[in-house]
Amino acid sequence: MDIVTVTHSNLLDYLNDPSPRTLGQSPLEWLNRLNKPTVVHVTGRDRSRTRAMATLLHGNEPSGLFAIHRWLLEQHTPEVNMLFLIGGVYPAKVPPAFSLRQLPEGRDLNRCFKEPFEGEEGAIAQAMLAELHKANPECLLDVHNTSGTGPAFAVTITNDAAHQALTSLYTDRLIMTDLRLGALMEYSEQEVPTVTIECGGGQDDNAHQLAYDGLVRYTSRPDVLSLEEADWEVAVLRNPIRVELSPDATIEYRLEPSGHADMTFPPDIEHRNFGIVSPHEPLGWVGEKGLGILTAISHNRAEGVEQVLKVRDGRIYPAQAIKTFMITTNPVIAKSDCLFYAVKATGEPIF
Repeated sequence: MDIVTVTHSNLLDYLNDPSPRTLGQSPLEWLNRLNKPTVVHVTGRDRSRTRAMATLLHGNEPSGLFAIHRWLLEQHTPEVNMLFLIGGVYPAKVPPAFSLRQLPEGRDLNRCFKEPFEGEEGAIAQAMLAELHKANPECLLDVHNTSGTGPAFAVTITNDAAHQALTSLYTDRLIMTDLRLGALMEYSEQEVPTVTIECGGGQDDNAHQLAYDGLVRYTSRPDVLSLEEADWEVAVLRNPIRVELSPDATIEYRLEPSGHADMTFPPDIEHRNFGIVSPHEPLGWVGEKGLGILTAISHNRAEGVEQVLKVRDGRIYPAQAIKTFMITTNPVIAKSDCLFYAVKATGEPIF
């Protein structure tokens, strides 16, 4: 008979070795049963070691939750103990489920993993960090969906064999950045190999399957930190530029500019994700304010939008051949997070 222990704290709930009857038949049913951000412990064959995985830090990025639910229903026994951290339960539960990145008046949880841990999201992030500190995992994955459609990739602040090996459980693309935003992946600075996995679009069945397949590899292998065990070679892109819209700027996604927005992207702009864009290929259009509505921020906080983009006859072009990613057609995310990231076509930093 399965023994399930459910405990509670002010900020987090805890599930220990949950049985299928506690999970519901679907991820949505399970989400409806979760009352708070939740910590799930699953006992492994080797009880001396623990691996950790966080997911749903953004309420509209469900692939990681779908993967954990399926994996738990199937009653896998992991190679080592598993610690699952399910963060953005509150925004995910707002109808329609999985539609909000964060609560309307709330903060982005994945910007709160640093002092001073302000507000409810800061307190949740601090509590999750305390769980990690207590569990002392050998590694940590943070599983997300991309803001738009596009291929999977990983992000880390450290590029070494262990981080590349973790990446290879899911994808062959790794972004290495020195930019610090208060994201959970910065837990790498605690000398725990930590990688963010971006599985693809949140509505994409392929992304859900990738999240599950990667989880099975992560939990079933005796060693996930050795490149000798990697399934493929990982291509590394270094220190991308983060292109942001000014807070008062407006953006539209149209085949032609309406004349009412400061920036217009075509509706299929997501197809540019991880593609190389030459200086002769337009990305979109700008209004009368030109590039003044944009900032391009490097890992060392230097700004230089003119090194990334140029304007000719109202159209935006790359200033040099670039590779873009994290492009979204969601105007809310484009404004609240960023417009896109870019590196040189070679994968090197632009500046």
